[in-house]
Amino acid sequence: MLVLFSKGVGAMSDEYSLSDVLERMYENQLGLEAALMELTLHAEQQGFAVVGDNVRSALWAIGENAGHIKQGLAKLKGKNK
Repeated sequence: MLVLFSKGVGAMSDEYSLSDVLERMYENQLGLEAALMELTLHAEQQGFAVVGDNVRSALWAIGENAGHIKQGLAKLKGKNK
């Protein structure tokens, strides 16, 4: 979240590049992943181990996809230089 604020969330621009938009989406995904993990840890502390296991499976998929997104962004940015 801090990264988003340091980049000036809410700043107006006439044009956003595809890589800028995808980068913001990627950063949002990382933030949601972190928030979901916090909630998972809380649920597990309350004794909801099955819920924790289910969420961790979903988080694994999110992590795998995040890696692909990051690689795609790097390639896209490389082509735009």
